[in-house]
Amino acid sequence: MFATAHEAESTFYEALRRADAGLLMQVWADDEEIVCVHPGGLRLIGHDAVQESWQQILAKGPLDIRPARPLVLSSLMSSTHTLIEQLTFSTPEGRQTAHCYCTNVYQKGATGWRMVLHHASNAPSSAGLLDLQDVPGTLH
Repeated sequence: MFATAHEAESTFYEALRRADAGLLMQVWADDEEIVCVHPGGLRLIGHDAVQESWQQILAKGPLDIRPARPLVLSSLMSSTHTLIEQLTFSTPEGRQTAHCYCTNVYQKGATGWRMVLHHASNAPSSAGLLDLQDVPGTLH
């Protein structure tokens, strides 16, 4: 279905913006060896658990999530994307923005490139797209 991992990723974020759980699940591999971790959430393993979580999330409406600053590590059959997700949402105080660090892993199979892992975690509240550091700090 997806000729490239980039195409699968673009469809993933478009499905979030449209609150289209059906389209979103087309991006995911159709097997039990998939994993999803939402910010602050438990590790979800398997197609049914992943699908149920996204249906619950998207039932509340579209998500304004913009991927930014991707670092892509690819091989012949897999592609790992680490990026920053910029979330914009409404609050009683007005429109707010938050950031998550995200890793998406895609594998190439008989039906094209499909997602096998999505792991997002909250970025520090002081982080913004222009001041995030891409260079590692002290190595231990």
